[in-house]
Amino acid sequence: MTDTADSVLDSNYRVTADELRQFIERFERLEQEKKDIAEAQKEVMAEAKARGYDTKVMRKVIALRKRDKDDIAEEEAVLEMYKEALGMS
Repeated sequence: MTDTADSVLDSNYRVTADELRQFIERFERLEQEKKDIAEAQKEVMAEAKARGYDTKVMRKVIALRKRDKDDIAEEEAVLEMYKEALGMS
């Protein structure tokens, strides 16, 4: 290869390495943000628990709020039917 070709390859490699480094650093920043958010969520639940709230139930409510109302209604109907079949209602 010529010096010019080697220079172009080195330049391409450097750009690729810089871009790769940027992707990795962005990902690492996001990982840290995710940890920070998880810690903040734990603090919220600890505060709620200290105020007397049942955090297990709160987590269930949060999960339910993410779901479609029709799916929830269907699941609850099936649950009720199963409970009746087992004499639990």
